[in-house]
Amino acid sequence: MKTVKDILHEKGTEVYTVNLNDSVFFALSRFAEVNVGALVVVDDNMDVVGIVSERDYARKVFLKGISSHDALVKDIMTDKVCYAHPSRSVEECLALITEKRCRHLPVMENGKLGGLVSIGDLVKATIDEKEFLISQLTQYIKSG
Repeated sequence: MKTVKDILHEKGTEVYTVNLNDSVFFALSRFAEVNVGALVVVDDNMDVVGIVSERDYARKVFLKGISSHDALVKDIMTDKVCYAHPSRSVEECLALITEKRCRHLPVMENGKLGGLVSIGDLVKATIDEKEFLISQLTQYIKSG
């Protein structure tokens, strides 16, 4: 059974962040620069305080006609963040994401941000595991 640690071993642990006092425009620029759809929001002490996504921008800025130059990340971020520990299984994380209706889980260990897994990462890991199992069963049937 794959864990969050296994996913991070494959994809890496780099996490892109913005400060809660950055402008939304800066966050949009950062999305484009690093080609991601969500950024972890940190405070001045580099503590995780939220997540901001393109969805947050679309719903809380663009559709309301607010200027992305004037709005701050803290005004639109999601501050109720669900976290994952590296030892959590992919299945546990999928259940958490489904229950809490979120798309990203910052990975925290001993109070430190150690990565980020998305619903896409979790689904890919599930598919890879199923494909491996199918391959093993197919080999077993052919050799029997």
